[in-house]
Amino acid sequence: MTVQIDSANTATKVWTRETAKGEKRDAWTAIKRGFSGRCPKCGEGKLFRAFLKVDNSCSACGLDFSPHRADDLPAYLVIVIVGHIVVPLALMIETNYSPPVAFQLAIYLPITLLLSLLLLQPIKGAVVGFQWAFRMHGFDENFTDDHI
Repeated sequence: MTVQIDSANTATKVWTRETAKGEKRDAWTAIKRGFSGRCPKCGEGKLFRAFLKVDNSCSACGLDFSPHRADDLPAYLVIVIVGHIVVPLALMIETNYSPPVAFQLAIYLPITLLLSLLLLQPIKGAVVGFQWAFRMHGFDENFTDDHI
């Protein structure tokens, strides 16, 4: 008895300008719209339904937000940005004034927490806008699952 196994489709897909035809997507506009919490496509509908929960779709244009995969990137970016603000501030205050450690902690911890919370949602929106603009993670209308 012989068993035949279907061979998998091993054809390689190559990205070209012709295969990426579709609407023009301006990356900076999409990132700015996402940063402001708006739909990266139309700029009208809200991107978030809760603090960090991306809505299922745009209420204005109907764009499906479910393909986004922001994952941990917004948190990493916030850590880098806040770190580049707080650490030089701490070094400057320490070298010039040398206040007590308790006083420094009373300054740096609330500043770090506040900046992190203020930046997390806009950065996540910008990441989703970036992904939409560059047709990443299913935001491409020409995407097919035949390679899986």
